[in-house]
Amino acid sequence: MQITSPTFKQNSAGALADAQLQKALGNVRSGFIDKRQKAVNALPEFDRLRDNARAIKDHALENLDLYLEAYEAKVKASGGHVHWAQTAEDARNIILDICRSAGARTVTKGKSMITEEIALNDFLAENGIRPVETDLGEYIIQLRGEHPSHIIAPAVHLNKEQVEADFRRVHDHLPPGRDLSEPETLLNEARRVLRSAYFEADVGITGANFLVAETGSSIIVTNEGNGDLTQILPKVHIVMASLEKIVPTLEDAAQILRVLARSATGQEMSVYTTMSTGPRRPGDPDGPEEYHVVLLDNGRSSMLGTEFQDMLRCIRCGACMNHCPVYHAVGGHAYGWVYPGPMGAVLTPSLIGVDKSGHLPNASTFCGRCESVCPMKIPLPKMMRHWREREFERGLNPATQRAGLKLWAFLAKRPSLYRFATSIAIPMLSLLDRGKGRFGYLPLAGGWTKHRDLPAPEKRTFMQQLGSRATGAKEAVQ
Repeated sequence: MQITSPTFKQNSAGALADAQLQKALGNVRSGFIDKRQKAVNALPEFDRLRDNARAIKDHALENLDLYLEAYEAKVKASGGHVHWAQTAEDARNIILDICRSAGARTVTKGKSMITEEIALNDFLAENGIRPVETDLGEYIIQLRGEHPSHIIAPAVHLNKEQVEADFRRVHDHLPPGRDLSEPETLLNEARRVLRSAYFEADVGITGANFLVAETGSSIIVTNEGNGDLTQILPKVHIVMASLEKIVPTLEDAAQILRVLARSATGQEMSVYTTMSTGPRRPGDPDGPEEYHVVLLDNGRSSMLGTEFQDMLRCIRCGACMNHCPVYHAVGGHAYGWVYPGPMGAVLTPSLIGVDKSGHLPNASTFCGRCESVCPMKIPLPKMMRHWREREFERGLNPATQRAGLKLWAFLAKRPSLYRFATSIAIPMLSLLDRGKGRFGYLPLAGGWTKHRDLPAPEKRTFMQQLGSRATGAKEAVQ
């Protein structure tokens, strides 16, 4: 996947001008926010569960090495294999070797952001292996040659007319006069086409919402049956997961599951919560002959012990972007890589560097909605602020911005000078607005006034108003 995070501003401008996208983004507001709130209101202990979930993940991260070793031992004991991948390239090569050993020509895939992170589909195709996305949203965007615009609703940026056009373009072996006017008919066509892929595939690849150290199990959470078919029908099942997916016990996973679906889609539980533990055993009616787990680091271990460790608690529910006004305005593709929204504004600089993604932590109003709805109580605004500080320290932001911040800091450290400067500037600005109470244009503030008015200040500074109130109160007492 080509990284376009450095051009976030240009990407956003294009997104704001895209009428179809703007219409589709309305589905994010209506499709997620109200449903989440209703599900949360129906569970009085939701906030206590959030506290428990946070504690579970914090404990797992503090003892990550021990739990990963325990998990590996359990997987091996069940007949599976664990492969450790330091980088995306390592993970791709490990998976390619497994596929070649199985003689695979077709691979089915469940929805997995971690395989998007390592650009697995393109790599497999380049090496003569056909990857087939089996999640409906992922299948749609695969037909379009796009990447997901949302981590749980990959095709949320599209409307049904676009999907119909893509199905007619690609499924040219089907009758041209078939009815594809409704979501149900589109779903039935996708099911019909994908059904054969499940039986053709030699290898199935899934992600993992959780890895359980106690049992060596991987858990996936879906609303379609595709994940189960991807795991049990091919002769080889590969689980692709990053290190922080580990939880100590099945009970811990069950607690986190209670906040996951409610935060993501407003459901009490997703339709399918599927555990897999090793390959098929004697007497099992189905399942793979081989079971492999590829554990990817790709920058996660460098986040441990830093101010960004809390980000590793993320369970990929998407609640932060569902409630983010910036995501609502520009959508996921504007962020330029795998992870959009507030969680992407923190995770992306951690994984690809702030030099390539410095715009993302700045794309926030700091309204705090993301942190308030996060089931793991991740302090996303605080970490975005840390990335802004790193960006400033390294001189990556524009010279004019750095100069403005330095001037502000110079004045803020000298209260007398600050009060003198504001006592002159505020009355002058009050005169310039000519009694309108707002500015439609103001020099050096064009980035703001281009899209909205800037409120005019009061005629006196805050300190002057506070001083006069204090004096009035004192006189009233006397």
